[in-house]
Amino acid sequence: MRKISAGLVATGLLLSLAACGQSANGVGGDASAKGDAKGGLVGIAMPTKSSERWINDGNNIVKEFQAKGYKTDLQFGDNVVENQVSQVENMITKGAKLLVIAAIDGASLTNVLQKAADSHIPVIAYDRLIRGTQNVDYYATFDNYKVGVLQGSYIVDKLGLKDGKGPFNIELFAGSPDDNNSSYFFNGAMSVLKPYLDDKKLVVQSGQTEFNQVATLRWDGGVAQSRMDNLLSKAYTSARVDAVLSPYDGISIGIISSLKGVGYGSGKSLPVITGQDAELASVKSIIAGEQTMSIYKDARLQAKVTAQMGDALLTGGKPEVNDTTQYNNGVKVVPAQLLQPVLVDKDSYQKALIDSGQYTADQLK
Repeated sequence: MRKISAGLVATGLLLSLAACGQSANGVGGDASAKGDAKGGLVGIAMPTKSSERWINDGNNIVKEFQAKGYKTDLQFGDNVVENQVSQVENMITKGAKLLVIAAIDGASLTNVLQKAADSHIPVIAYDRLIRGTQNVDYYATFDNYKVGVLQGSYIVDKLGLKDGKGPFNIELFAGSPDDNNSSYFFNGAMSVLKPYLDDKKLVVQSGQTEFNQVATLRWDGGVAQSRMDNLLSKAYTSARVDAVLSPYDGISIGIISSLKGVGYGSGKSLPVITGQDAELASVKSIIAGEQTMSIYKDARLQAKVTAQMGDALLTGGKPEVNDTTQYNNGVKVVPAQLLQPVLVDKDSYQKALIDSGQYTADQLK
């Protein structure tokens, strides 16, 4: 659990930054009167405010850069690609010295990032890889393939598949097809689940096993709920769902709502349901015995790494990375700093989330 120890360090750092008084969008004119990158404007483009995790990510990045003396411009794109492109263009116009972008659509930023390159503005892809362009310098993320491995392994363990139990019915959900991470999550999980699918110890009654069949546009929980409704009405009128691979907590909430609508959670027990991001509502759901697990990715650590990368780029240093092979965006391999995800369930949430300072006990009541 080296990640947890690191989380405690990050918590102390964030507490020390609490007195930082600039607002998230405290841009205030030219980023640097002397044209010096140190202390200049950092543009931070996040995809949406509809997810708790992106609000936390944006605010944490702001705190880390402001603690290093930079001005910041934090914008949220409302999951509309055109909004994010316009926001990034405005950041360039304002004189940003660095762009940190969590892309709504990883392949939609080619033209605006060419403008950034023409202005000699470095770019850090945050959490989601930006595809199809030479003009992305570094990538700050978690080990996304491992996230899927943890989710798939949890299903295997909970169902007792290694002990020869089965067969069990499972349905598969994946993330948004325009998010590069989605395939890493899905492929990681399937690397664990596929042998059991091949041996018929896991059965997908709907027959939907390919990524393009199970992807959920924009990670929308409502879309996931509608799909689960259809699966239940067509493939589970007499069969039981024993497990659902869900890549994200918001999708999991939609799936649980659908299952409850046909009697799961009252007349019959809910299946094993995975998730990701350890959002507050889903952690409460885990404690209540509904969602089974989530994956915790400490946004405070990710923001700290991002700020360290950015500061190095703007002061003539070399950002620290630990992966230079895995993340090919179709044009280049983007050097990345990968952080380690942590599995959270009813037995481990205290240590992973409360002891690390992510949540208080009162928040989870």
